[in-house]
Amino acid sequence: MRVDLSRRLVPDELWELAAPLLPRFTSRPQGGGTAPVDERAVFTAVVYVLTSGCAWRYLPESFGVSP
Repeated sequence: MRVDLSRRLVPDELWELAAPLLPRFTSRPQGGGTAPVDERAVFTAVVYVLTSGCAWRYLPESFGVSP
């Protein structure tokens, strides 16, 4: 995703407030599951969906997260 759009949707100040509230990725003891993704990219995608009214399934691929 373009850095300027990411920084506009989630400025550093907002990320500093939100980051401690997000659960940390922990791998499953039995293995499998989903691979970890960039937390800030996911948070930015969520902010985009909430502010634009875009459905999650129509999220542009440039966000780097899959619906």
